[in-house]
Amino acid sequence: MLKNDGFRSMDRQECLRLLAKVPVGRVVYTRHALPAVLPVNFSLDGDSSVLLRTSAGSDLVRAVDGVVVAFEADEFDADSRSGWSVVVTGRATAVTDPDEHERLLRTGPSSWMPIQQDVFIRIEAEMVTGRELTDLRVTG
Repeated sequence: MLKNDGFRSMDRQECLRLLAKVPVGRVVYTRHALPAVLPVNFSLDGDSSVLLRTSAGSDLVRAVDGVVVAFEADEFDADSRSGWSVVVTGRATAVTDPDEHERLLRTGPSSWMPIQQDVFIRIEAEMVTGRELTDLRVTG
């Protein structure tokens, strides 16, 4: 008989703490009425929103600006069969305020790709969920 199913739910604060530790996640959105997933580097802003940095001409900006998206990041250790996954769901918007844009040029994520005309996408952390994979213990 299993003592637990191997998963432990995490609260919002623990989820955000873990997100801040990893550099890459995946933004989940709709492209041509189909689900799309794009790996991206990111950072968290002070208000716990997820920040992406991309180019003004990118398909991502056009696809996500003003719509609800999901963002997922995780960390796993195959040897120990342990890890965690966090999902942030919220509205994505392009940062258009000039002062905010300037601040994010200094403090936001850097792009791993060469880009021109930086655009920051903010994903509001309206819903934050996560779970940790823990040891499965067999009893009895």
